[in-house]
Amino acid sequence: MPPLLQFVVRRFLVVPISLFIITLVLYGGVMLTPPEARADLYMPSNLNQNLTEEQIANLREQIIGRYHLREPFPVQYFYWIKTLFDGTWGYSPSLNEEVLPSLLRRTPVTLELALYSMLFLVPLGMFSGVVAGWNRNGRFDKFFRGSAFLATSTPTFILALVLLSIFYINLGWFAPERVSLNVGLELSKESFKHYTGMLTVDSLLNGRWDIFGDVWKHLAMPVFTLSLYHWATLGRVARATVLNERRKEYVISARARGVAERSVVWKHVYRNVIAPSLTSMALSAASIITGVFVAEIIFDFNGVSNVIVDAMNGIPDAPAALGFAVYSVFMVLLLMFLLDVLQALFDPRVREGVLRA
Repeated sequence: MPPLLQFVVRRFLVVPISLFIITLVLYGGVMLTPPEARADLYMPSNLNQNLTEEQIANLREQIIGRYHLREPFPVQYFYWIKTLFDGTWGYSPSLNEEVLPSLLRRTPVTLELALYSMLFLVPLGMFSGVVAGWNRNGRFDKFFRGSAFLATSTPTFILALVLLSIFYINLGWFAPERVSLNVGLELSKESFKHYTGMLTVDSLLNGRWDIFGDVWKHLAMPVFTLSLYHWATLGRVARATVLNERRKEYVISARARGVAERSVVWKHVYRNVIAPSLTSMALSAASIITGVFVAEIIFDFNGVSNVIVDAMNGIPDAPAALGFAVYSVFMVLLLMFLLDVLQALFDPRVREGVLRA
């Protein structure tokens, strides 16, 4: 079997094993909640107030038996695992629907935020890091290092609140929520076709540039909030790699032959910056997937984060909380798998080193 194929197979096998271990631990945490408390979530909202305590207790026991809440841990875990394969992921009382459809319906919002954050940070981080590293101690390098220090020192939620205070409250340039009120009315009309659920894409497919502009006005702050820290991290990795590469013989030889500085940087050095930067990209992408929920809550985007907010409002809603956790873990594992394969394609030393380990 070719080394690349062996690498892909090994990385792919890690995904289900990791999911099994993580879900086992997560469900163990759910078991700490008493069955009676979990059963109360399934109580009818229009419960007859004239019921006696004995009747309520009997109803609670029926719910416990129906959802196997008093069974041993392996039995409960087995019943829950079955819901992962039947396409429901269990019924959530707080969402009043099955968990997976609720997550999938909100996924385009989360995906749009995460995708544009990556598209923003990767080229900007690579470019600024390479330029700063090649012009060490120059004006741009000093500016980059200062900006990167501030970016990595500021918590995401603090940055989000500062942006809201400046650009929404004081200047009125950008706004929270996903769209403005009048655009929301346009989106609800039958004439607007929802193809992907990602409004930047759907607005272009409908030929509505006005909606496209409004969507970007609302995306600007959360995308910047999610990207800034990871831009600084990726830029630092790229800068450190350039500083290391510029002392190597192939660079000195190219400059001695009179090769233009721009060609030396972008045709020779840059190729060797990509491989180590991919590791930083993978970590940034995973962090964005998990951190996007903070931005969704602060900027009032109705994304996947609403599932966990509703699930933890009062008595923890086990199916919704577990579904959210599995969704997040699966997205991160899948993303890490894809980026591992991409890194192996760019750098054969990675796959060869893993195979020898």
